[in-house]
Amino acid sequence: MSNFQNYKPKNDKEKALSSAFLKLKTEQDVANFLRDLLTIKEIEEFANRLEMARLLKKGMSYKAIAKKLGVSTTTVTRTAHWLFRGCGGYEKVLK
Repeated sequence: MSNFQNYKPKNDKEKALSSAFLKLKTEQDVANFLRDLLTIKEIEEFANRLEMARLLKKGMSYKAIAKKLGVSTTTVTRTAHWLFRGCGGYEKVLK
């Protein structure tokens, strides 16, 4: 039994955003959509969060991750919360 939550989009706009990702077929399609949707800094931040989750799954310490990625341990802790008690999204993409 999973302890993950299930996030429910709050409105039609959030549903449309989720559906938009389903229309993308290739890594390049996703990269292009992310670049149109987000700033370079936002893309870097989201990539950093995914890397934090990957390193957490490997068992690296919060302090070591923070030092390696140049973030605070608070940021690593927040990412760990969503990795271990979130909706399962990190788990799905890290498999």
